[in-house]
Amino acid sequence: MTTSPTPSRSALDESYMRAAIELARHVPQLPFGAVIVDRSSGKIIAGGFNQSAMNPTWHGEIVALNDLAQRGLHDRPSLALYTTAEPCPMCMGAILWSQIEELIYGTSIRFLQQTGWRQIDILASEVLARSPLGKCTIVPGVLEEECNALFVEARRT
Repeated sequence: MTTSPTPSRSALDESYMRAAIELARHVPQLPFGAVIVDRSSGKIIAGGFNQSAMNPTWHGEIVALNDLAQRGLHDRPSLALYTTAEPCPMCMGAILWSQIEELIYGTSIRFLQQTGWRQIDILASEVLARSPLGKCTIVPGVLEEECNALFVEARRT
């Protein structure tokens, strides 16, 4: 009997981040995309992209969290959220309230600021550090160059 090798953590992270990047491409001028993964099954169970033209609070992460809730999947353990950019304080608060156990992002708030994106100057790690809402592991910089390129290109258009 042969078994296929289990993909490494970094290969899985890159695969899920690519899914978030594909969602971000729905709105190239605001390339904020997010997917939520059930770590126990390895399946993407929710996703979203920026829809702030309809509602200023509908960032990619918020849309993905709403998708998760509408599907009735919000109370599962072992959820991870992948997003093309470090969440703003609003999104990070929602991630913590949703008890997402792991946050993985590509582009940092600092990079966004340096390239001219308006960002509230509070990092996701700062929101986490001040929160009594539980634990969330933060993994920065997954496919960072690809995510950065989305935001640089969006500034050019």
